[in-house]
Amino acid sequence: MTSIVQRKVSTEAAQLLQTAGVSPLMSRLFAARGVSDISQISANLSQLLPPQSMTNNQRMAKLLADAIQANKKLLVIGDYDADGATATAVAVKGLRAFGANVDFLVPNRFEYGYGLTPEIVALAALQQPDVIVTVDNGIASVDGVEAANTLGIQVLITDHHLPGLETPRAACIINPNQQGCTFASKHLAGVGVMFYGLLGLRAELRERGVYAQIPEPNLSELMDLVALGTVADLVKLDENNRILVEQGLRRIRAGACSHGITALLKIAGREPVKASAQDLGFYVAPRLNAAGRLDDMTLGIQCLLADSASQAVQIAQQLNDLNLQRRSIEVDMQDSANLSLEDIPIAHQYSICMYQPDWHQGVIGILASRIKERHHRPVITFADAGDGLIKGSGRSIAGLHLRDALDLLSKRQPDLIIKFGGHAMAAGLTIKLENFNLFKLSFETVVKSLLTEADLESVLEVDGNLSVNDMTFQVAQALESQVWGQGFAPPLFYDEFEVVNQRILSEKHLKLSLKPVSSPSVIDAIYFNQTDLLANHIQAAYQLQTNNYNGAQKVQLNLRYVAT
Repeated sequence: MTSIVQRKVSTEAAQLLQTAGVSPLMSRLFAARGVSDISQISANLSQLLPPQSMTNNQRMAKLLADAIQANKKLLVIGDYDADGATATAVAVKGLRAFGANVDFLVPNRFEYGYGLTPEIVALAALQQPDVIVTVDNGIASVDGVEAANTLGIQVLITDHHLPGLETPRAACIINPNQQGCTFASKHLAGVGVMFYGLLGLRAELRERGVYAQIPEPNLSELMDLVALGTVADLVKLDENNRILVEQGLRRIRAGACSHGITALLKIAGREPVKASAQDLGFYVAPRLNAAGRLDDMTLGIQCLLADSASQAVQIAQQLNDLNLQRRSIEVDMQDSANLSLEDIPIAHQYSICMYQPDWHQGVIGILASRIKERHHRPVITFADAGDGLIKGSGRSIAGLHLRDALDLLSKRQPDLIIKFGGHAMAAGLTIKLENFNLFKLSFETVVKSLLTEADLESVLEVDGNLSVNDMTFQVAQALESQVWGQGFAPPLFYDEFEVVNQRILSEKHLKLSLKPVSSPSVIDAIYFNQTDLLANHIQAAYQLQTNNYNGAQKVQLNLRYVAT
């Protein structure tokens, strides 16, 4: 069951925005998302939170500056998702621009798992680094940092994940979510934290007089990578993150971005000059993530670091091929999951846990997400990890902090979960295969204690109706040019229509002509992944979007939900 809830709009805030020159429609949309002053939608870099406000960032800058000036060898160790890949690329590009001797290493998820483990430290030691810089990981790497310390390798941690009970004994940690950090935005992605580290480093080198005679590096050249990682990691797009994303999109549209991002956009059929946050999230990030899911994220990082367009295109093609392979694996896994779900009394459960031995470790997170979207329950899917172990990837719903739920379970049954980590909405864990049924029952008990029946009802927030006068190509363009995403949801309107015409397109989508009940106008619409014909009159939630087809520019409605 899905409930339709209209977002509340502060008429006072909307009026203030209109007075400041914002259109009535955009004022209403912004006000519904908590914006009350035009400064909150500013995209000026001058509005960014200052780098010195991040706890330990000035100390981090001094240590990096000392290492660079002593010509020490730095090794960046990243994560195998898009945030980790972009963070690694930002670290390598940025540190090299400051004159650092730096290389990178990213663990293969199937051999080494996540984070700075003792095994990764041993592998890194073969390169004889003086300093390890972690990006998008490290805050939970207590044993790995100890291993590095024993070898005499200094560890600098940049991360954004929630810390555990014990903090690694690193030389320095910057993380907006570590205890005592005063940084006002707790929603930076891993790539954002590394970018802030570079901002601090530049300020330190300025103070040391390094740029008295020579031009300093322009860190805004990294903004396209920061934007991609921020969108891909689904962190909340607060004011600070929206500035980072908007600035990155401007560089992409202006053709001033990395060869890798340009190549990935083009191979996905998107035009860089019209790039949006949705393009980064739905077209670029999956192709980049495919490397980490099926192979090695080194390939993705190499694409982002490519020195030429031809090199980037070649690697982007390999990433695209991997993404096609990932899709095929995902379809097979979904088919087998759907068969298993038929035997599960989902209506009487608060959670879903599933395991099949032939599922792919790199794709179970996507599978969990798909099942969660369909059944609106916390979902954890497991795949075989060898040696009697299985690895799980979980996705949650509003109301259940998944990492905290796993933490509670681990406290109740200390021997059940071997290791875990993650966020409110996503987490990963490892358990013994023999304990799967016990985990399934125990997790259900924990979730049931934390959620109510009302939490299991899907809620769709909408922005009310859209005037027919606003159903134009120009308005659709204006909406698409804004930065929308996690915590700052893209506009979703809700209206009643008469279905004038409908047909199945490419055997899997519904192409429609709709007439708003309040107007004689007819407008095109698409309902993706829907093959059942609709009734003559419908109430639908939809997004207004542009549609460029065969050189013709039109506006269309993208139906997201039809009330039954």
